[in-house]
Amino acid sequence: MISKRLEDAINAQINAELWSAYLYLSMGMNFEAKGMPGTANWFRIQFKEEQDHATILMNYLNSRGGRVVLKPIEGVETEWATALDAFKDTLKHEKVVTGLINDLYFLSEEERDPATRSMLQWFVDEQVEEEETAQQFIDKYVMIGDNGYGLYEMDKELATRTYSAPAPLTKGE
Repeated sequence: MISKRLEDAINAQINAELWSAYLYLSMGMNFEAKGMPGTANWFRIQFKEEQDHATILMNYLNSRGGRVVLKPIEGVETEWATALDAFKDTLKHEKVVTGLINDLYFLSEEERDPATRSMLQWFVDEQVEEEETAQQFIDKYVMIGDNGYGLYEMDKELATRTYSAPAPLTKGE
């Protein structure tokens, strides 16, 4: 059985993950409208990943006897002038999510819940990857600047991203 404090905190994180999904879907649609299908693809896949993160947390909470309580999702931005702007916002957002995950991890320690702490370790590691990826794209876009051919090539690179379900969702398959 999971503590009420952890149940409430995990529900808040579920909402944060769904908000993240909504943000990345908005980014994807923004770049679809701008004729950047590769960039749109990258953000649509990010949207799916964030939904998966919420699903992992919902499955976990259910498995521990908690109750998932879905709350309204706040609105998100709908316009980014450039992919660089979007990736800067992505990095800023992922740093906030890292803080939320870390707080949840520390709460699991405070509540003396090693099972939750163990589950959250995957999210801690995932956040390192999320921040690193966003920073790498920022660095590339800064290097490219306004070079049209470079922007075209980056869009092609982003188009190669494919979706794969995260490990916690594929266990036992």
